[in-house]
Amino acid sequence: MISQEQLNILNKEFEKAQPSDIVNKALELSQEAVVTTNFRPYEATILHAVTAVNPNIPVVWCDTGYNTPQTYKHAEQVIKDLNLNIFLYVPKQTSSHRDVVLGIPSVDAPEHALFTEQVKLEPFRRAMDEHKPKVWFTNLRQGQTAFRDSIGIFSISKDGVLKVSPFYYWSDEKLDTYIEENKLTNEFKYFDPTKALENRECGLHA
Repeated sequence: MISQEQLNILNKEFEKAQPSDIVNKALELSQEAVVTTNFRPYEATILHAVTAVNPNIPVVWCDTGYNTPQTYKHAEQVIKDLNLNIFLYVPKQTSSHRDVVLGIPSVDAPEHALFTEQVKLEPFRRAMDEHKPKVWFTNLRQGQTAFRDSIGIFSISKDGVLKVSPFYYWSDEKLDTYIEENKLTNEFKYFDPTKALENRECGLHA
């Protein structure tokens, strides 16, 4: 596993690097890599940047089952446009069944932890267990949550995987330009049932 000192060196060296350079460096460290997505706003940027370097990289989509119709249409469009090597993971229980026995608990309810485990954490663990990546590309950015402000471009996940966020220092405005220049699509009608607020962690990263 990469040391904290090595992480510090990488983060300093690539602080002002282009996403493509960051992706290339990460894949130099290991080709055993995945990129995860939930097709939230601006996800097309990370998918484009990573697949431009490795078109066949596994793209892991953990679908909670509660996405908006707009998100599902957006996902289908991006999968087609970028010819993604998509691997879909869904909860073991349908959303219709869960709605009857549990619903979508508020974040303050005792049942919320179980809900998050069912719709997000268990499918994600299943995906990582199957792919066993050494590098995990994600679109975390500075300013999203207090935890994400502390990690940098390169970090280590709680399971010891090298987590790489090529757009870590990018603003929405810069991402808008990237989307326009690369003729990508974007969609803002997105819903995450495990979060009440945009700046709240769901347990996947923290």
